[in-house]
Amino acid sequence: MLKTLFSSSTRADVLSLLLNNPDERFYIRQIAGMLKKNPSGIKRELDRLEEMELVTSEKVANLKYFHANKQSALFSELKNLISKSMGLTGALKNLFKTNSIRAAFIYGPYVDDEDSETVDLYIIGSSTPAVLIGLQDIEKKFNKSINCTFIDDAEFKLRKKTDAILNRLLQGKRINLLGRLR
Repeated sequence: MLKTLFSSSTRADVLSLLLNNPDERFYIRQIAGMLKKNPSGIKRELDRLEEMELVTSEKVANLKYFHANKQSALFSELKNLISKSMGLTGALKNLFKTNSIRAAFIYGPYVDDEDSETVDLYIIGSSTPAVLIGLQDIEKKFNKSINCTFIDDAEFKLRKKTDAILNRLLQGKRINLLGRLR
């Protein structure tokens, strides 16, 4: 829905990233890497968003950083629209992309019924304060209880070979949010 609202899916992705992380600032190549898009396309869309005063920039040394313009009259409206269009899984994907999570998936009752009150998450990465605060915000926003299992990459690889419960999760029905579960 959001992508059809804008003339460019890249613009929608960039705007989504910036509005969902309004206190963060990003440089062009960083955004391109996170969104897996061409840096020249990212620059073009950032320039357009800056012309529309939805994004502001600042130059530090030889890097130009961009962030959402919280003073824009459209800031809160667009943030709410993006949040609604992304849904719970989109919000989780966005959180994990911006916080160095290697892989994550949803398992359990939510996979079969999105009306389930509980979301079971398996996360391969660190439980940093930013991730934990982001998960709390998502819980409130979507009125869901989120149960997380955090595991580092080395332990995941080891447990994948020996842990029957983990192997059942990996073979069962799940919603992959990010990364490969090699």
